Amino acid sequence: MTIRSVTGRRVTALSAGWQLGVAAPGTEPKEWTAAIVPGTAAQALQAAGRYSLDAPAKLHDKDVWYRTRFAGAGSRTLRFGGLATIADVWLNGTRILSSNNMFLAHEVDVELAGDNDLVMRFASLDKALDAKKGRARWRTRLVENNALRHVRTTLLGHMTGWQPAVHAVGPWQAVELIEQAPQFRVRGIDLRVSLEGDDGVVNLSLDIEREGMRPPAILYVGQASGPLTWAGNNRVAGTVRVAKVEKWWPATHGTPALHRVRLRLGDIEIDLGQTGFRRLTIDRGADGKGFSLTVNGQRIFARGACWSASDLVSLAGDRAGLAPWLEQARAAHMNMVRVGGTMTYASEDFLALCDELGLLVWHDFMFANMDYPIGDESFRAGVDAEVRQFLARSQGHPSLAVLCGGSEVAQQAAMLGLPRELWTSPLYEELLPQAVKAVRPDVPYVPHSPWQGDLPFATDSGVSHYYGVGAYLRPLEDARRADVRFTSECLGFANVPAAASAGVPWNDAAKWKAAVPRDRGAEWDFEDVRNHYVRLLYGDGPDRDLRRARAAPAEAMEATIAEWRRAGSGCAGALVWMLKDFVPGAGWGLIDSNGLPKLAWHALRRVFRPVQVSLTDEGLNGLGIHLTNDTAALVRTRLSLVCLRDGTTITLKREREAEMPARSAQTLSSAELIGAFFDVTYAYRFGPPPLDAAIVTLDEVATGARLAEAIHFPLGRGLAHDPGLAVELKRQGGDWFLHLRAERLAACIQVEDRHYYGDDEGFFLLPGEERAMKLLPAGGATAPPSGRVLAGYDGYAVGYG
Repeated sequence: MTIRSVTGRRVTALSAGWQLGVAAPGTEPKEWTAAIVPGTAAQALQAAGRYSLDAPAKLHDKDVWYRTRFAGAGSRTLRFGGLATIADVWLNGTRILSSNNMFLAHEVDVELAGDNDLVMRFASLDKALDAKKGRARWRTRLVENNALRHVRTTLLGHMTGWQPAVHAVGPWQAVELIEQAPQFRVRGIDLRVSLEGDDGVVNLSLDIEREGMRPPAILYVGQASGPLTWAGNNRVAGTVRVAKVEKWWPATHGTPALHRVRLRLGDIEIDLGQTGFRRLTIDRGADGKGFSLTVNGQRIFARGACWSASDLVSLAGDRAGLAPWLEQARAAHMNMVRVGGTMTYASEDFLALCDELGLLVWHDFMFANMDYPIGDESFRAGVDAEVRQFLARSQGHPSLAVLCGGSEVAQQAAMLGLPRELWTSPLYEELLPQAVKAVRPDVPYVPHSPWQGDLPFATDSGVSHYYGVGAYLRPLEDARRADVRFTSECLGFANVPAAASAGVPWNDAAKWKAAVPRDRGAEWDFEDVRNHYVRLLYGDGPDRDLRRARAAPAEAMEATIAEWRRAGSGCAGALVWMLKDFVPGAGWGLIDSNGLPKLAWHALRRVFRPVQVSLTDEGLNGLGIHLTNDTAALVRTRLSLVCLRDGTTITLKREREAEMPARSAQTLSSAELIGAFFDVTYAYRFGPPPLDAAIVTLDEVATGARLAEAIHFPLGRGLAHDPGLAVELKRQGGDWFLHLRAERLAACIQVEDRHYYGDDEGFFLLPGEERAMKLLPAGGATAPPSGRVLAGYDGYAVGYG
């Protein structure tokens, strides 16, 4: 766990006065420019107007130098949070550090000379890779240079089918100067947090260098405290038990309760931040093929998205850069984010934010798609130090929920047709699980993502990467046929941003297409995938129709997650690929690069709700009506089913009260609710269809508040009618609202406004229903809104402003 502060210790960020120079390998720069630390060379050059994401300059073929001067004399410690990647550091002309691992932090004890000169050189990665020897057992096409397997650096920027080729070079983490009284220095800390019954237990061991007497040591956890025991002069250890502690829950299921942890040694106080108490297990199910995460004994349907980085250029991991993205994940009722093996390790601020927001973290170690040389003793030792360092600083963070060996390594080997013995290595079967057991035994470990099954990517066992609905162009029914148990990434589409998103080059075909993600070497891209589902859901029409292009991925995702969340499903989790975009355009992100949610984000916010109703087409058995309550309280609701023909004529209506017990899931059949035969799915086809839409609403009995709703189109979504939509723009208390009213069913409401977007979009309005939609400004807009509201899938729109 990271120590926040220690009495008498001063930590100074060396962030001022840095300069950067770029030179050919083995030479020194002739020109220097201002640099940002922590930061990357690409970030500094971008700030100087010498670097663009549209055509990122190569950096790995050069040496990149950093230099600064700072004041200070006497004994100090220099801490380097992360150096990307082949780095040497000189202080006052003396080399004090060499590092070849981007993910390792270093602390170096130094003697300062008053006026100090600090220089860092980041050697050409290309040159270093050219010198690497040894053949891999297999190669991947997804990474531009398979020699990267020898070097511990991020694959961001090297899998260029879905990201610009931005090379991570420089001091991407903080450089700090630490001054500590010589009679007391913390050298190591081990913090174990567990839940035993209803009691929280904290075990602490602290290694220090100190002089003088052994003062009384007390550990405080929230309002509880307990004495610690000295073991010799340089170690103090002990346990504090918090009776009937308030547990930490993912926010969808309860309160993510946190408790402050601090330690007093005489007059010295050490602040260890906050921790939470939870118990995690993996339930493999009766057949041994499932994968369900349980938190505090409660099965959790894990839902969320895959994380990348707050910014591809800077790789910033600070709270200010991370909070807007993670808060939007929480606002969409997500309860898990996944840090994949192609990214970077989560920062302290990332984990702390997830603790506070109630977001579980699935965290891969930084390995993906390649055959790593674990037989090399030097490589193995570096990896062991890397993973143990990350695990140590993650201690105490309750959000860390699953640790995974890496991404698509076993899958890559298996898909190449290689024998089973090449699907794994001692890295995933020995080194990583041993480190997890030693440092974070409270977190379940899985060796790969995907993992288990007759093939490691089988969907009906363990963990899968599901792209049946998506890249493999399967019908929506495949979500059930595939029998998905847990998918740690899924449902990748080229998601079109909102109209208010700045810099979306819809009319620049070449630039637009360049931002569309694709797998390296594939002849198709994910816009082709999206267009397939546009035609599948709405029938033939123009591929480049914005209304349908936004709607198709959103509605496919909503239908798929609804299938997986129903009571009878064997699926226990789905993480969408991915949360955010790096650049403007139709990327995989649910949120665009400007921070604006796309229509798919709104759809997932609906289907991820803790209290939820959804519909599935069960053919001759009618509709399945699925009620889910993840909260800790009983919910009393009024359930209503309305069937419409031609968008206005009510052909059937039924209501009943339904109790939803705490943390429960149940399914009703439409026949049970209707009480008589009604061809609600139009499966029997006796005569003309009695409906073209079935709508279920769920309202709270006590307040009448709408909790959830769902819609099913038995004849397909391509039906067109005039919804008779009335739109009125009003200003209320400084905010703008659209007041909407429909004469007939109005489906998939969208806003097209260059400066505003709706706080909720993609929903439907029943005949006669009214709703107020708040308009949110994009990019600091101050002018009144002016745009139009879209309804349905075939051109209907109403202007406003």
